[in-house]
Amino acid sequence: MANITATQVNELRKITGAGMMDCKVALTEADGDSEKAIEILRKKGQKVADKRADRDAAEGVIIAKLADDKQYGAIVRISCETDFVAKNDAFVKFVTDICEKAAELKIQSVEVLKATTINGISIQDMILDQLAKIGEKIDIVDFKTITAPIVFSYIHPGNRLATIMGLNMPNVADIQTIGKEVNMQIAAMAPIALDKSGVDDATIQKEIEIGKDQARQEGKPEAMLEKIALGKLNKFYKENTLLAQDFVRDNKMTVDQYLKSADKNLTVTEFYRVAL
Repeated sequence: MANITATQVNELRKITGAGMMDCKVALTEADGDSEKAIEILRKKGQKVADKRADRDAAEGVIIAKLADDKQYGAIVRISCETDFVAKNDAFVKFVTDICEKAAELKIQSVEVLKATTINGISIQDMILDQLAKIGEKIDIVDFKTITAPIVFSYIHPGNRLATIMGLNMPNVADIQTIGKEVNMQIAAMAPIALDKSGVDDATIQKEIEIGKDQARQEGKPEAMLEKIALGKLNKFYKENTLLAQDFVRDNKMTVDQYLKSADKNLTVTEFYRVAL
């Protein structure tokens, strides 16, 4: 059996972030082979993940980043169990590094993201390393991307909410201000779709039924319920779809009118808002 030195243990700890005793045990089991010890620690992390699969990982960190050409944006949300971990600078950097890699390579799926390597280690293995180190259920629970002529991102202080949004025209006067303002609108007003065509049928039917029930309780005639409900549905569209919402900076115009005031053809291509 190899004689495990304090230097070996410390080096493994620096690489993996695992505890001193965990590193010593892994090195002993691996007969001093650091690569095997890393695999042992990862397997331990996987076992911890399996053991904690039923735990509620409601906390986490959300980061948004753009590619250098500003034509791609990504949001990564990695969950954890406690706000103590979520507020830890090292954990925030961990999530930031992953999102930056997604933006650098313009990755389009969470499967490809997890298989991507940073400094020779796959992101999936990095997650297992973090799990072994922290002892909490950790995973990528949301990954959104946008590709557009120009993309903007916003991270709300505290890393609990982020948005990405694409516009169809990059060469418009004050486009940076416009992108910032619309992203802030998305963060503050939480639209569910770009316009009414993006609202799913289940939501539409639910709102119609709610509208009918409200009108019925107000004593409206049964023959009028459908018409009243459709009127309420139009109000729902105005309050909950981005382009129809009142612009928060000037509620005398809609978001669509704000965009058209800069250029008659300017519009949002798509957006995502991710929040804890």
